[in-house]
This record gives sequence, C-alpha cells and structure tokens, in this order.
Amino acid sequence: MPGRERIRSFLETRLFQRAVVAVIVVNAITIGCETSSYLTDRIGGLLHVVDRIALTVFAVELVARLYAYRGAFFKDPWNWFDTTVVAIALIPASGPASVLRTLRIMRALRLVATVPSMRKVVGALFAALPGMGAIIGLLVLVMYVSGVMATQLFGEIVPEYFAELPTSLFTLFQIMTGEAWPDIAQEVMAEKPWAWVFFVGYILMASYVVLNLFIAVVVNAMDDQNTSAEEQRTEDQLTTVLNELARLHARIDAMQSVPQTAQPVETPHGNTTRRSR
Repeated sequence: MPGRERIRSFLETRLFQRAVVAVIVVNAITIGCETSSYLTDRIGGLLHVVDRIALTVFAVELVARLYAYRGAFFKDPWNWFDTTVVAIALIPASGPASVLRTLRIMRALRLVATVPSMRKVVGALFAALPGMGAIIGLLVLVMYVSGVMATQLFGEIVPEYFAELPTSLFTLFQIMTGEAWPDIAQEVMAEKPWAWVFFVGYILMASYVVLNLFIAVVVNAMDDQNTSAEEQRTEDQLTTVLNELARLHARIDAMQSVPQTAQPVETPHGNTTRRSR
C-alpha cells in the first residue's frame, strides 16, 4: 500500500533516526536530573512534561513501525526489546508497580538498537557467547581449584579471607579484579613467605590468560560479523550488476527483433532503390 510504503521510507530516513536518538538522549538526561532534589524542586514540572513527551514519541514511533513492517516487525529481536521498554514505561508508577518507575532509565538502552555501530558491537557479543561458555567453564574450574587450595593452605592464617570455600571464592574473585590483593598477600606472606607463588600464579592465570581469551573471542566474533557484512554487500552489488546486465541484454534482444523496413535511396543515375534498415 502506498501509505505504508511512505511511512516505512520516512522511518528509514537518516533525519528521523537522528531525531529519535536526540529524544532518547534528552529523555535519559531528564530522568537523571530527576534524581537531584535541587533540580526536582525547581524544574520538576518541566522534567515531567519532557518525560511524557518522550514517552509519547516512543509509543507513536513503535506503532508506526508496527504498521509499516507488519509481520516483519516481530522478526527483529531489537523490536521486541523496544516494545518491552515502552510497555514498562506505560505502566502506571503507583501502588505495587511503583518500583517499575526506576526501570524508565532503560529507555536509554534504546540507543543500542538505534545506533548501528552499538548494535554491531552487541551483536558481536551475542555471537561470541558460545565461545565464551568454554572460557567461563575454564575460569570456574581455575577458581574452584584455587579456592580449595587457598582454604586448606591459608584458612587458619587469615580466616576472614579463607576460612570456608565460599569465603575463599569471593576473596579470589576480589583478587582477580585487582582490588586490594597486595594487602591480602602480604598478610598471608607474613606467616608463609612462599605464598607469593600461589597469588602470582593465580593472578596470571585468572586475570591475564582468561581475560585475553575473552577479548580474543569477542574480537574474532566482530571480525566474522564484519566479514559476513562485507560478503553480503559484495553479493548485493553483484546481484545488482547481473540484473542490470540482464535488462540490457533484454533491451538489445528487443531492438534486434524489430522488423527491418526499406527506405528509398536515389542512385547516381537517377534510379531509386530501396535500402533496408
């Protein structure tokens, strides 16, 4: 239908997409401003109006996209995400549902679905999840083995860090993030000087090796995604060229199939002959 096609073309224009991004950014800023009692007391009414306008824009945009794309709308996971965010924002922020008011800031995450570069990064992260599973399993195994060893070796020395296995696992997670691990190591090394071997080995394995594996998997997924996108563009360009060649070939065939007509040609002796064209 012409009306549906016009709406779809309008939704896909760069100007409209930039306008939606601007509304998302402004709405995220206003929601953040509402956390300030100083700003709420002075311009709370204005912030509320801006929030209502932004929600109206999001709802109208969602309805327009649903009308323009119909069944194809539900095939895109990002459309489901946008629908969920807008639906949560439409729930009245009163009574038992008042806790959902804090989820309004999730509208800012719509930037991920709107900005192609962000969407590409998130897509690469999801594509890397299967490869991350094995790395997460390796990390869990390293932490479990190290936690059992630390509990048995250092539990009596520093029970506040290694008294039980859950406590040891939490301490090792803290060490993996690099938070205050020198203080923990020095406290243990005061009783067992060789304990540095355990801490250095664990940090090298958990923080550097496993982290680099995570980065390698994500980068590989992004490369595969870029390669797939490039191959798709090349295939689209080749299809366009082939279609154009087919149209030219059909036009040439049509010109050759036109019946030839004869035109009179005057000879030097005054006689008239007919020449085919």
